[in-house]
Amino acid sequence: MSGNDSTGNGTPRRRRRRSRRRHRSGNGQSGQNSQNSQNSSNQGKRKSNRNQSHRRKGANSNNRNRQRNRNNSRPRSFDEHSSLPTSVETSAGGLVLSGLAEAVQPNGEVDFSAIYVALIGRLDRRGRLLWSMPKGHIEPDESQHATAEREVWEETGVAGEVIADLGTIDYWFVSEGIRIHKTVHHHLLRYVDGDLNDEDPEVTEVRWLPVNRLIEHLAYADERRLARQAFDNLADLARAEAEAGRATPR
Repeated sequence: MSGNDSTGNGTPRRRRRRSRRRHRSGNGQSGQNSQNSQNSSNQGKRKSNRNQSHRRKGANSNNRNRQRNRNNSRPRSFDEHSSLPTSVETSAGGLVLSGLAEAVQPNGEVDFSAIYVALIGRLDRRGRLLWSMPKGHIEPDESQHATAEREVWEETGVAGEVIADLGTIDYWFVSEGIRIHKTVHHHLLRYVDGDLNDEDPEVTEVRWLPVNRLIEHLAYADERRLARQAFDNLADLARAEAEAGRATPR
Protein backbone atom coordinates (compact mmCIF):
# COMPACT_ATOMS: atom_id res chain seq x y z
CA MET A 1 0.00 0.00 0.00
CA SER A 2 1.39 3.45 -0.89
CA GLY A 3 2.15 6.23 1.59
CA ASN A 4 -0.88 8.23 0.36
CA ASP A 5 -3.23 5.40 1.29
CA SER A 6 -1.97 4.63 4.74
CA THR A 7 -0.52 6.15 7.88
CA GLY A 8 2.88 5.40 9.15
CA ASN A 9 1.67 2.51 11.25
CA GLY A 10 -0.21 0.93 8.31
CA THR A 11 -3.76 1.85 9.29
CA PRO A 12 -5.91 3.06 6.35
CA ARG A 13 -6.98 6.70 6.68
CA ARG A 14 -10.41 6.09 5.12
CA ARG A 15 -11.24 3.36 7.57
CA ARG A 16 -10.17 5.59 10.48
CA ARG A 17 -12.42 8.40 9.18
CA ARG A 18 -15.37 6.01 9.04
CA SER A 19 -14.53 4.97 12.56
CA ARG A 20 -14.63 8.61 13.64
CA ARG A 21 -18.00 9.06 11.91
CA ARG A 22 -19.35 6.04 13.71
CA HIS A 23 -18.01 7.47 16.94
CA ARG A 24 -19.64 10.83 16.26
CA SER A 25 -22.87 9.06 15.32
CA GLY A 26 -22.72 7.15 18.55
CA ASN A 27 -22.23 10.38 20.50
CA GLY A 28 -25.23 11.92 18.68
CA GLN A 29 -27.41 8.97 19.58
CA SER A 30 -26.28 9.21 23.17
CA GLY A 31 -27.01 12.94 23.14
CA GLN A 32 -30.44 12.29 21.65
CA ASN A 33 -31.16 9.72 24.35
CA SER A 34 -30.02 12.21 26.97
CA GLN A 35 -32.26 14.89 25.43
CA ASN A 36 -35.25 12.50 25.36
CA SER A 37 -34.57 11.59 28.96
CA GLN A 38 -34.41 15.27 29.90
CA ASN A 39 -37.69 15.98 28.00
CA SER A 40 -39.39 13.08 29.73
CA SER A 41 -38.15 14.36 33.08
CA ASN A 42 -39.45 17.87 32.29
CA GLN A 43 -42.82 16.48 31.16
CA GLY A 44 -43.03 14.47 34.37
CA LYS A 45 -42.29 17.58 36.41
CA ARG A 46 -44.91 19.61 34.50
CA LYS A 47 -47.49 16.85 35.01
CA SER A 48 -46.62 16.66 38.69
CA ASN A 49 -46.97 20.44 38.99
CA ARG A 50 -50.36 20.33 37.23
CA ASN A 51 -51.55 17.57 39.58
CA GLN A 52 -50.38 19.56 42.58
CA SER A 53 -52.15 22.65 41.21
CA HIS A 54 -55.41 20.66 40.73
CA ARG A 55 -55.11 19.30 44.26
CA ARG A 56 -54.56 22.80 45.64
CA LYS A 57 -57.56 24.12 43.68
CA GLY A 58 -59.71 21.25 44.92
CA ALA A 59 -58.58 21.82 48.50
CA ASN A 60 -59.27 25.57 48.19
CA SER A 61 -62.75 24.84 46.80
CA ASN A 62 -63.50 22.44 49.66
CA ASN A 63 -62.25 25.01 52.16
CA ARG A 64 -64.51 27.68 50.62
CA ASN A 65 -67.53 25.34 50.77
CA ARG A 66 -66.81 24.50 54.41
CA GLN A 67 -66.38 28.20 55.22
CA ARG A 68 -69.69 29.05 53.46
CA ASN A 69 -71.49 26.33 55.42
CA ARG A 70 -69.98 27.63 58.67
CA ASN A 71 -71.05 31.19 57.84
CA ASN A 72 -74.67 30.08 57.28
CA SER A 73 -74.86 27.76 60.29
CA ARG A 74 -76.01 28.85 63.71
CA PRO A 75 -73.52 28.07 66.52
CA ARG A 76 -74.50 25.23 68.85
CA SER A 77 -72.45 26.32 71.84
CA PHE A 78 -70.26 29.16 73.09
CA ASP A 79 -67.63 27.56 75.26
CA GLU A 80 -65.34 30.58 74.82
CA HIS A 81 -68.06 32.73 76.48
CA SER A 82 -68.80 30.30 79.32
CA SER A 83 -68.09 32.99 81.93
CA LEU A 84 -70.97 35.17 80.66
CA PRO A 85 -74.43 35.09 82.25
CA THR A 86 -76.91 32.81 80.47
CA SER A 87 -80.48 33.42 79.35
CA VAL A 88 -83.10 31.14 77.77
CA GLU A 89 -85.50 32.25 75.02
CA THR A 90 -88.32 30.37 73.31
CA SER A 91 -89.91 31.33 69.99
CA ALA A 92 -92.42 29.90 67.53
CA GLY A 93 -93.16 30.35 63.85
CA GLY A 94 -93.31 28.36 60.66
CA LEU A 95 -94.34 28.13 57.05
CA VAL A 96 -97.71 29.39 55.80
CA LEU A 97 -98.82 27.36 52.75
CA SER A 98 -101.10 28.52 49.96
CA GLY A 99 -102.64 26.34 47.24
CA LEU A 100 -102.56 22.98 49.03
CA ALA A 101 -105.90 21.66 47.78
CA GLU A 102 -105.43 23.06 44.27
CA ALA A 103 -102.07 21.26 43.91
CA VAL A 104 -103.73 17.82 43.95
CA GLN A 105 -104.15 16.47 40.42
CA PRO A 106 -107.11 14.29 39.26
CA ASN A 107 -104.89 11.20 39.48
CA GLY A 108 -103.97 11.99 43.09
CA GLU A 109 -100.47 13.26 42.33
CA VAL A 110 -99.39 16.54 43.97
CA ASP A 111 -97.85 19.36 41.93
CA PHE A 112 -95.43 20.98 44.38
CA SER A 113 -94.83 23.91 42.04
CA ALA A 114 -98.47 24.95 42.65
CA ILE A 115 -97.97 25.23 46.44
CA TYR A 116 -96.51 28.51 47.72
CA VAL A 117 -94.83 29.43 51.01
CA ALA A 118 -94.23 32.86 52.54
CA LEU A 119 -90.62 33.68 53.51
CA ILE A 120 -89.06 36.76 55.06
CA GLY A 121 -85.72 38.31 54.10
CA ARG A 122 -83.39 40.16 56.47
CA LEU A 123 -80.10 41.91 55.75
CA ASP A 124 -77.14 40.63 57.73
CA ARG A 125 -74.10 42.69 58.79
CA ARG A 126 -72.49 42.15 55.40
CA GLY A 127 -75.53 43.46 53.56
CA ARG A 128 -76.62 40.02 52.31
CA LEU A 129 -80.35 39.27 52.08
CA LEU A 130 -80.92 36.03 54.01
CA TRP A 131 -84.25 34.22 53.62
CA SER A 132 -85.80 32.41 56.58
CA MET A 133 -89.08 31.28 58.15
CA PRO A 134 -91.07 33.91 60.09
CA LYS A 135 -90.95 33.47 63.87
CA GLY A 136 -90.90 35.38 67.15
CA HIS A 137 -90.97 35.25 70.96
CA ILE A 138 -93.70 33.37 72.79
CA GLU A 139 -95.56 35.83 75.01
CA PRO A 140 -96.61 34.94 78.59
CA ASP A 141 -99.69 32.67 78.67
CA GLU A 142 -99.47 32.21 74.86
CA SER A 143 -99.37 28.77 73.23
CA GLN A 144 -96.84 27.80 70.57
CA HIS A 145 -99.57 27.60 67.93
CA ALA A 146 -100.96 31.02 68.85
CA THR A 147 -97.46 32.53 68.69
CA ALA A 148 -96.78 30.95 65.31
CA GLU A 149 -100.01 32.35 63.86
CA ARG A 150 -99.39 35.80 65.35
CA GLU A 151 -95.75 36.02 64.24
CA VAL A 152 -96.54 34.87 60.70
CA TRP A 153 -99.16 37.61 60.45
CA GLU A 154 -96.92 40.31 61.99
CA GLU A 155 -93.88 39.52 59.80
CA THR A 156 -95.56 38.64 56.49
CA GLY A 157 -98.96 40.36 56.56
CA VAL A 158 -100.90 37.13 55.93
CA ALA A 159 -103.02 35.15 58.38
CA GLY A 160 -102.54 31.41 58.74
CA GLU A 161 -103.88 28.52 60.80
CA VAL A 162 -101.62 25.79 62.20
CA ILE A 163 -102.32 22.39 60.63
CA ALA A 164 -99.19 20.45 61.68
CA ASP A 165 -96.03 20.65 63.77
CA LEU A 166 -92.81 20.78 61.77
CA GLY A 167 -89.92 20.54 64.21
CA THR A 168 -87.68 22.33 66.71
CA ILE A 169 -84.38 24.17 66.32
CA ASP A 170 -82.11 25.31 69.13
CA TYR A 171 -78.89 27.35 69.04
CA TRP A 172 -76.68 29.70 71.08
CA PHE A 173 -75.69 33.31 70.47
CA VAL A 174 -74.31 36.26 72.44
CA SER A 175 -76.17 39.57 72.73
CA GLU A 176 -75.20 42.53 74.92
CA GLY A 177 -72.82 40.39 76.98
CA ILE A 178 -75.32 37.56 77.61
CA ARG A 179 -75.14 33.98 76.33
CA ILE A 180 -78.59 33.13 75.00
CA HIS A 181 -79.88 29.61 74.38
CA LYS A 182 -82.74 29.95 71.95
CA THR A 183 -85.33 27.28 71.05
CA VAL A 184 -87.67 27.79 68.10
CA HIS A 185 -90.76 25.64 67.48
CA HIS A 186 -91.81 25.53 63.81
CA HIS A 187 -95.21 24.65 62.36
CA LEU A 188 -97.03 24.34 59.05
CA LEU A 189 -99.96 26.71 58.54
CA ARG A 190 -102.65 26.92 55.88
CA TYR A 191 -103.22 30.32 54.31
CA VAL A 192 -106.42 32.00 55.53
CA ASP A 193 -106.36 35.65 54.48
CA GLY A 194 -104.26 38.76 53.84
CA ASP A 195 -101.66 40.18 51.47
CA LEU A 196 -97.90 40.18 51.83
CA ASN A 197 -96.28 43.29 53.26
CA ASP A 198 -92.94 44.18 54.86
CA GLU A 199 -94.20 46.73 57.38
CA ASP A 200 -92.35 44.94 60.20
CA PRO A 201 -89.21 47.07 60.79
CA GLU A 202 -87.12 43.93 61.32
CA VAL A 203 -88.06 42.52 57.91
CA THR A 204 -86.46 43.75 54.68
CA GLU A 205 -88.55 41.81 52.15
CA VAL A 206 -91.40 39.28 52.04
CA ARG A 207 -92.03 36.86 49.19
CA TRP A 208 -94.28 34.01 48.05
CA LEU A 209 -92.10 31.19 46.75
CA PRO A 210 -93.00 27.85 45.12
CA VAL A 211 -92.43 25.15 47.71
CA ASN A 212 -90.26 23.16 45.30
CA ARG A 213 -87.74 26.05 45.45
CA LEU A 214 -87.90 26.44 49.21
CA ILE A 215 -84.79 24.53 50.26
CA GLU A 216 -82.43 26.35 47.90
CA HIS A 217 -83.58 29.76 49.20
CA LEU A 218 -83.34 29.17 52.95
CA ALA A 219 -80.11 30.64 54.32
CA TYR A 220 -79.70 28.43 57.40
CA ALA A 221 -78.86 24.73 57.38
CA ASP A 222 -81.16 23.89 60.29
CA GLU A 223 -84.17 25.43 58.51
CA ARG A 224 -83.26 23.59 55.31
CA ARG A 225 -83.37 20.38 57.35
CA LEU A 226 -86.90 21.24 58.53
CA ALA A 227 -87.94 22.04 54.95
CA ARG A 228 -86.86 18.55 53.86
CA GLN A 229 -88.96 17.09 56.66
CA ALA A 230 -91.94 19.14 55.47
CA PHE A 231 -91.69 17.53 52.03
CA ASP A 232 -92.17 14.11 53.61
CA ASN A 233 -95.69 15.08 54.77
CA LEU A 234 -96.68 17.76 52.28
CA ALA A 235 -98.36 15.48 49.74
CA ASP A 236 -100.57 13.88 52.41
CA LEU A 237 -101.49 17.31 53.80
CA ALA A 238 -102.45 18.54 50.34
CA ARG A 239 -104.67 15.49 49.69
CA ALA A 240 -106.32 15.93 53.09
CA GLU A 241 -107.10 19.58 52.29
CA ALA A 242 -108.54 18.59 48.91
CA GLU A 243 -110.69 15.82 50.37
CA ALA A 244 -112.05 18.24 52.99
CA GLY A 245 -112.92 20.73 50.26
CA ARG A 246 -110.74 23.50 51.74
CA ALA A 247 -110.08 25.61 48.67
CA THR A 248 -107.46 28.33 49.09
CA PRO A 249 -109.08 31.80 49.50
CA ARG A 250 -108.36 34.11 46.58
